[in-house]
Amino acid sequence: MIEITEERIAIEEILAGAKRPDAGAVVSFLGTVRDDGISGMEVEAYCEVAREELKTIQKEAMEKFDLLSVDMIHRIGTLSVGEEIVLIVCTAAHRRAAFLGCEYVIDEIKRRAPIWKKEIGAEGDHWV
Repeated sequence: MIEITEERIAIEEILAGAKRPDAGAVVSFLGTVRDDGISGMEVEAYCEVAREELKTIQKEAMEKFDLLSVDMIHRIGTLSVGEEIVLIVCTAAHRRAAFLGCEYVIDEIKRRAPIWKKEIGAEGDHWV
């Protein structure tokens, strides 16, 4: 599953859906809006291009780490401190592959996907 959405992420549902009989590991990463003296964050994406890049990252991760599945859900819109921004769920036969795959996916999303964050604070807004 690859999704870019303004809706809250159904974390438990996605984790439950990732379980499969041939997977010994389900590893997830949940990125949230951190309180760095900000009141919130605006997340924007070039959705069509971002989805294609996420598909490419998914394919790379599955091949490189022998993953059984990779789910990526990224929020856009105005988010408050504590809200989820991104959820990545990787399944594999063994935990090492699932952990490495999950780390690879988030690193590549941050590096390659056209998704931008603007922190909103009392001292003004700025893109990060």
